[in-house]
Amino acid sequence: MKNLLAILSAFGRCLAPAPRASDYLFKSTLILLTLGAAKAGTLRIDISHQFDSQPLALNSLKYEGSETLAISRLSYLLSKLALQNQDGTWQELPTQFAYIDAASRRSSFTLSEVPPGTYKGVRFSLGVPKKENHDDPAQYPGDHPLNPNLNKLHWDWAGGYIFLALEGKYRDSKKDLKGFVYHLANDPNLSRIQLGAAFRVKTTTALGLTFDLHKLLTHPRSLSFEKDGNSTHSHPGDPIASALVANLQSSFSIRGASYPPHEVPLAAITPLFLPEKYTPFRFKMSRRFSMPLLPRDNPLLEERVALGSKLFHDKSLSKDGTVSCATCHDSKRAFTDGLTFSKGIEGHLGTRNSMPLFNLAWKSSFFWDGRAKSLRDQVLQPIQNHREMASDLPTAIAHLEKTEHPAFKKAFGPGEVTSEKLALALENFLLTLTSYDSKFDRAMAGKAKLNSAEERGRELFFTEYEPRSQQYGADCFHCHGGANFSDHQFHDNGLTPSLKETTTAFSTPSLRNLTLTAPYMHDGRFKTLEEVIAHYSGPMPRSETLDPNLAKHPKAGLQLSKEDQVALVAFLQTLTDPKF
Repeated sequence: MKNLLAILSAFGRCLAPAPRASDYLFKSTLILLTLGAAKAGTLRIDISHQFDSQPLALNSLKYEGSETLAISRLSYLLSKLALQNQDGTWQELPTQFAYIDAASRRSSFTLSEVPPGTYKGVRFSLGVPKKENHDDPAQYPGDHPLNPNLNKLHWDWAGGYIFLALEGKYRDSKKDLKGFVYHLANDPNLSRIQLGAAFRVKTTTALGLTFDLHKLLTHPRSLSFEKDGNSTHSHPGDPIASALVANLQSSFSIRGASYPPHEVPLAAITPLFLPEKYTPFRFKMSRRFSMPLLPRDNPLLEERVALGSKLFHDKSLSKDGTVSCATCHDSKRAFTDGLTFSKGIEGHLGTRNSMPLFNLAWKSSFFWDGRAKSLRDQVLQPIQNHREMASDLPTAIAHLEKTEHPAFKKAFGPGEVTSEKLALALENFLLTLTSYDSKFDRAMAGKAKLNSAEERGRELFFTEYEPRSQQYGADCFHCHGGANFSDHQFHDNGLTPSLKETTTAFSTPSLRNLTLTAPYMHDGRFKTLEEVIAHYSGPMPRSETLDPNLAKHPKAGLQLSKEDQVALVAFLQTLTDPKF
């Protein structure tokens, strides 16, 4: 019976989408990860990021020149990888891609199925070939380098990948602090880099590369944010994009090769507490969404989802039996509560606005500050928080042992009720809460039509503010792009911090179902969408932590007209899902 997991468990890779809102079954592959193989080798490529021969330090105004600058984001995609044989021919690896991100220290990738031999060069392209650049990005598994939810480098509704994202701050000649956003993209800017390197591949080989950002900005074409422009989205004929392409050729270099000892294969991922009998849960999503990376050790099962739903609404998990998870996350409000700060037991107020709980399958960190790295970690914290449910886990588990043991046995097999099983059941339920059927989604599928105000708002939302290129949009999509209308990253969005806050960067919420989730921001300071739009349209405090996509705007802000602000609100209202 357990072998059925390899066929029907609800995680891993997509089997087949339904013709409408795609209905996916996820199956377990239980891949045994190995480094090295008998018939083919692996080549691990490690990239060291530097600035003028010094290790790159993000978010540090330390790089001097005509403009002191700090880099906050460096992300890019590599493709068309190939190794040069001794006779000058090339061993192409066309189906292998890499996603690199300096902030998350994702600076290595492994090429598999590499023919053993001695090589004298390596070649790759920064960017994505035309075919893949215009293919449906939703086809890729959650851990694939081209999955938009993983790399945050796809322009989604507009189509196509950002090949390289370089963002940060700089001080101009007047010492004013500003932001820069360089996004290299579009088919003509696919850039091939070829490097000479003598190395051999037998089992596992590591090849070290260096990417110098100083050369990217200076050699052979010097770029000045103040003189040339502090923003590019690679429109045809853009001189900044042309300079970046030219400079890429000298920005990469080879450090050398190493040959580590054969590594021990990693253990397969085994599902936790799999019962003898179970029913895989059919995870439904739109075909326009990228595939989420669901937890492989906690497959979606009907029995676990049902238990998780019951526990989500169970007030007995709180100290005084008056509060459940659903108290602060009402399904009729897109799983929020409509309050500035949520109320826990005895009317105690929390310190943050209640976050919506839909489409969590695409997130990798939770809470406004991201302190929980998984849902199973997140769900146990409100139960124990003294302002929320104020219970203790031993008491809660003892209660569940008496009242819910049959349901736990059905979901997890024989054994006692534990806090781990409680967390896994809640995680299972929360992962199934999806939203993908708004008026906007139907319009994109040709089943509805936006009115003139909504269409104007859509145009503003997805157009950058870049006067140099005669683009005067609202620039919303940088942080609120993708099918989820969120990059799920953390940004300082120009709010004046309260005295209680120790951070200025908070998680970017999805803009779906906005009409149901007021008030807005982490502290609920804005009561209406009109207030939110006015904040982003007007001036905001300039700090070293202000997101570059906002810091690049004029000090006075975008100064959107009243008509355009009304249009943006009209567009945002199209993102509400009728099911809520």
